[in-house]
Amino acid sequence: MQESKCKVIAITNQKGGVGKTTTTFNLGVALAKQGKRVLVVDVDPQSNLTTYAGWYDENELKYTLTDLMEQSMNDDEIKIKESILHHSENVDLIPSNLSLSALENSLTYAMSREYTLRNCLSSIKDDYDYILLDCQPSLGMLTINALASANSVIIPVQSEYFALRGMTDLFKIINKVRRQINPTLKIEGALLTLVDSRANLPKEIATQLKDNYGSILKLFNTQIPRAVKTAESTSSGGSVFSYDKSGRVANAYSSFAKEVLNDGKEHTKNATAKVR
Repeated sequence: MQESKCKVIAITNQKGGVGKTTTTFNLGVALAKQGKRVLVVDVDPQSNLTTYAGWYDENELKYTLTDLMEQSMNDDEIKIKESILHHSENVDLIPSNLSLSALENSLTYAMSREYTLRNCLSSIKDDYDYILLDCQPSLGMLTINALASANSVIIPVQSEYFALRGMTDLFKIINKVRRQINPTLKIEGALLTLVDSRANLPKEIATQLKDNYGSILKLFNTQIPRAVKTAESTSSGGSVFSYDKSGRVANAYSSFAKEVLNDGKEHTKNATAKVR
């Protein structure tokens, strides 16, 4: 059986407020603008990605990720194509809602619990070039499911003083998943977000990342700037491209998408080394 050419990327950091959801959706739209078929998946009970994409009423949702994962756990037919929502900016979405939080508790007792999400996605991978997983800000079973499903991980890092707090724990989880569940998982890189170009702090955070984790983590060349327009776009039901298409943030996500498409070839060669 031929291996799917679809690339699954988990976008994760156990810290909240670092721009995971914004990055997931805008990277998805930027990849779609490059002609790629993209699915974004809301793997967070807070359902910020679902809301960001413009689905505000969960009563509108026929199926959510909770339903799909329950169907997988119960060995029922997984109605994944019926769950997919089509956004006007040429990305598809599997939505979530708060019920995903209760399902995470059920996963603890499920057979092959780490592979539930992977099983859900397996039937549609050939329909897409990229599947982006927006993870919750924790290292629980849902995040482990995302890591078990992914080819690689992108870590958004906010340029603030406590940005690196907990980073070692994240690397330990990634390495454990790599050893025990998904041996081909790699860390694609860290993306600096919410960057104030007028401050010295982003340079300090980049230096800290390189000094502390340079042997296992590459830093993307692109930095996502802090901008009022980005915050405003989150309530518009669309990406920064639809809200401010020629702005700094839209240009940054376009550049970032090109780095992702290049698979990080311009970065250091040692980025996939195992975490010690």
